[in-house]
Amino acid sequence: MFTNRPGRPTIGWIPRTALAGALLLLAGCSPLRLLEPKQKLLSRVRLEGVKEADAERIEALYQQKPNSRFPLPKLTIYQLGNRFYNKERLQAKLQRIRTEFDERTQAARPDSVKVGKLLVRREKRTRRLQLALDKGNAIMRLGEPPVIYDSTLTATTVEQIGTFLKSEGFFRSKVSATDTVVDRRFSLAHLFAKPDTVHNRRVTVTYRITENQPFHYTQLDYDIADSAVARVVLAGQPASLLRMNERYNENVIGQERSRLETLLKNAGYYDFRQQYITLEADTSFAPATVRLRTIIANPAPGEPHQVYTVRRVRFITDAGVTRFGVKRDTLVRDSVYYLAYKHRFSTRVLDRKLTVRPGDRYSLQNTLLTQRQLSDLDMFRFNTVSYNKVRPTNGDSISNRGQLIATVNASPTKKYQETTEFGGTYVAGLPGPFINFRLKVRNILGGAEVLELGLRSGFEGQLSRTEDRSVLTTQLGANANLVIPQFLVPWNTNRFLTRYNPKTRISTSYTYVRRPEYTRTNLEATYDYIWQRSAFHQYVLTPFDLSVIYTPTKDPNFEDELERLFVTQGSPLFRSFTSLFIPSFNATSLYNSNDFTQTRDARYLRLFAEIGGLTRPLYQNSIKLAVYDFAKISADYRRYHKLGPHSYFVYRLNTGLAHALTKTDGLYTIPYDKYFFAGGSSSVRAWRPRRLGTGSYTTYKLNDDGTNRIDETTGLPVRDYDLEQPGEVLIEGNLEYRFPIYSFINGALFTDFGNVWTLQEQDAKREEAVFRLNRFYRQFAVGSGIGIRFDFTFLILRLDVATKVYDPTAPGKKYVLPNFQFGKSPNQTAFNLGIGYPF
Repeated sequence: MFTNRPGRPTIGWIPRTALAGALLLLAGCSPLRLLEPKQKLLSRVRLEGVKEADAERIEALYQQKPNSRFPLPKLTIYQLGNRFYNKERLQAKLQRIRTEFDERTQAARPDSVKVGKLLVRREKRTRRLQLALDKGNAIMRLGEPPVIYDSTLTATTVEQIGTFLKSEGFFRSKVSATDTVVDRRFSLAHLFAKPDTVHNRRVTVTYRITENQPFHYTQLDYDIADSAVARVVLAGQPASLLRMNERYNENVIGQERSRLETLLKNAGYYDFRQQYITLEADTSFAPATVRLRTIIANPAPGEPHQVYTVRRVRFITDAGVTRFGVKRDTLVRDSVYYLAYKHRFSTRVLDRKLTVRPGDRYSLQNTLLTQRQLSDLDMFRFNTVSYNKVRPTNGDSISNRGQLIATVNASPTKKYQETTEFGGTYVAGLPGPFINFRLKVRNILGGAEVLELGLRSGFEGQLSRTEDRSVLTTQLGANANLVIPQFLVPWNTNRFLTRYNPKTRISTSYTYVRRPEYTRTNLEATYDYIWQRSAFHQYVLTPFDLSVIYTPTKDPNFEDELERLFVTQGSPLFRSFTSLFIPSFNATSLYNSNDFTQTRDARYLRLFAEIGGLTRPLYQNSIKLAVYDFAKISADYRRYHKLGPHSYFVYRLNTGLAHALTKTDGLYTIPYDKYFFAGGSSSVRAWRPRRLGTGSYTTYKLNDDGTNRIDETTGLPVRDYDLEQPGEVLIEGNLEYRFPIYSFINGALFTDFGNVWTLQEQDAKREEAVFRLNRFYRQFAVGSGIGIRFDFTFLILRLDVATKVYDPTAPGKKYVLPNFQFGKSPNQTAFNLGIGYPF
């Protein structure tokens, strides 16, 4: 290894020496040295013999699991921190601090203020030391202490797996476990160690399962004493979770009990509980068969279950407010009593949200629906629906039996809610302050309306397109949204629509941007109908979506550049700076079963369709604004797989298509804002925002005469990474593994792919930008990277670092991952800082 052979550089032995030293160091740093005598490290857990049972649920029963190695070797990190850990020194320091503060506290008496401050300071200093004593130093807490093998926990795991298998219908299953001390890992110390040394103390536990034939349902019977209850249950039998010939499963049986309880509560049985339901399994008839009988008992022998009817509904709209000596005023609308010290909300609107009605049977479903619809109004801090049984009067216990008084308690929230944000950006070497102000006014017209007003103002640094310097751009904006909790339509809507939480939203916004190259304004107005099919599924129909783009001033040099980009690169960027009128109507379907923090095993699907400019023949010649007709559709699907308590695998596929309906000036032209773009923090993250594509067409920096700019050092044309790449076809996807690192810090490993294409060939040299079925799959750009997420619950701060793996627009070799040089390849690697998850 260290011989200097003739004809070879002398320096060649240095890296070999370093490699040998590293191997020896690793050999001496075995984590097994953390073990006490006779202790063994749990190295691996294996599961064998599982064919039909749920292997993931079985693995969740393990009482001991090896130290995590992916994505970080937690035991190695712990061992590294242990090298700097001295427990005796920490104990001595903790005792010294306690003694010091005891003396200072005693000297400070009887000054209670000074004593209190000293106690707070002592708590802060000792808390950190006590944490280090209990769980190790900061590095050790990033890792994991060694998992010391315990055979009693293995025996407990065997028992729990056996119990679980029987609950899954494997009544004749067998479970056994073996633990072997075998370490086949390579290390120099392991090669020369004796059998009883520290390097031969890794334990592999193998759980062997023999399932045998599972038991299946061959008969499903009901034994219900109350005939009225029996009719309800049998009517709902098509929704039963139990099916003939399916495998016996106690988890499903528990879910069936919950379903029956909910079914009967929705049918008026207010007092019904799961305790009345028993499911008996009989396995004595035939081998591997189960006859399951559902038994629903009466509350008492000969006493049937009581059906309850809502006799009266009381709605208190200012619950929690107390005015001594003053009674609430009562208004009656549609047999519902509305009580308040001052009636601020329209009873007509509240009445539409009530699905608990006088004279109706009690229903748990209607109770929860009422609470959800009142919450969606955004008028109340909280609301509850409670029931009281009507007591018998004058000895009459029959006439009032089975009647309830429903009381809706709603506590109003603040009428005005304001938010002010101050901040700044640092772009192109210039600091840019900004301020945002938002005001929410609730119940502005007395009908539970919500008015939202917003103002924003700021400066942002940008590189000038006409001058070689950084400039500050001025951005001003305002918006107003009015949300009305019903459909505004020219006909009367009935109460049936209220269960879909209908809303009408009227929005308008104005944006003003001033740069040295241009001044641009954008005025938008929309009219939306919003309703929900379920808690996860929402629809938005926008019959009117109007936008006016106006660019009053443009620098002549900037106009020349836009024209040159269109002629030489085919860029439609110039349309973003013309005066446009964009009328359209669109519809959106959004299904999202996840929550804000994305902690569920969930799905997401967004479908969008838009058609614009159909009416342009009516007014195009009478206004001084360009109008285009177009159609646009897109679909975004996401799947969130929960792999563990805090780890997830997420994948996404996003597609879209946009095209003009008729030609304008000989070309199929659409507004610039209706194009698709790829690249950025929520797309293919290795590319800058809107800079990926189009297809495999490559853009270059140009000289004033239209020729390619040549790099003096390489003699090759200089690629243009600054030009936006709009496309009419979008296909992109993402794969991401999310995992916890430490406390509120999470990590991610991801791979993104995608591109945008055009649908028409403007000239021969841009043919590679056109979408073709026989080649588009070879033009996908691919990027990979890692991410860090700081989860503060109310806010998620994200940093993703991605590098290009395959660049279809790169001239020559497309596989560009070898070009990666950390900190020295600005166009190879992208840093994305954002708020929230990328998808």
